[in-house]
Amino acid sequence: MKIALIGYGKMGREIEAIAMERNHQVVLTIDKENFRDLTTEKLSQADVAIEFTSPHTAFTNVSACFKAGVPVVSGSTGWMEQLSEAEDLCKKMNAGFFYASNYSVGVNIYLRVNKLLASIMAKTPGYSLEIEETHHIQKLDAPSGTAITLADVIAAELPEKIGWTMNPAEKDDHVFIKSVREGNVPGVHSVSYSSNVDEITFTHAAKNRKGLALGAILAAEFMVGRKGIYGMNDLLNL
Repeated sequence: MKIALIGYGKMGREIEAIAMERNHQVVLTIDKENFRDLTTEKLSQADVAIEFTSPHTAFTNVSACFKAGVPVVSGSTGWMEQLSEAEDLCKKMNAGFFYASNYSVGVNIYLRVNKLLASIMAKTPGYSLEIEETHHIQKLDAPSGTAITLADVIAAELPEKIGWTMNPAEKDDHVFIKSVREGNVPGVHSVSYSSNVDEITFTHAAKNRKGLALGAILAAEFMVGRKGIYGMNDLLNL
């Protein structure tokens, strides 16, 4: 598989290493210094693109892949307000688009179990809910894309919740997310249900970036030759 790697930070380098372990070839690497090389001609050398950049560049990068006819796997977070626009553009251009806020297989199992847990807690009064996510200080967005996805999954099962918030004053009718930025933490997400008598806490802690990088490569392998819009539930048959 020939890969165009868009974004060459810590995640990009991890993805490259795993791609090479799986006998894939990175034929194009795009970073800040050579962003003008993101052209249809150069993208067309690849079977699939993997895009991990910033909230400010993700939509432009994904659109360039659509234009080049190259399916793209995107893991950029913080640009959710443009995601539906990207999906509409994908359909219009008959392109291939795979998006996830987190590519860890473990995290996506965690999301599915939280959906079940929330459906049970919806029938169990007396508990308050909070999500806490902790990441390294270099992470640009807060809350994390994974925390937002987690909150959306949970809110869909709780009739009294109408979305998520970072404002404690709104926590009665929103899923409250607390964001912490410290050290070099790859990513910890905890969901807590607390009552006067006990507390239920369910946590996923990433040990490093390898799980995310492997998930991105698995998604890229899945997307070769595909058109349409996909996510981790499609990849993992969840």
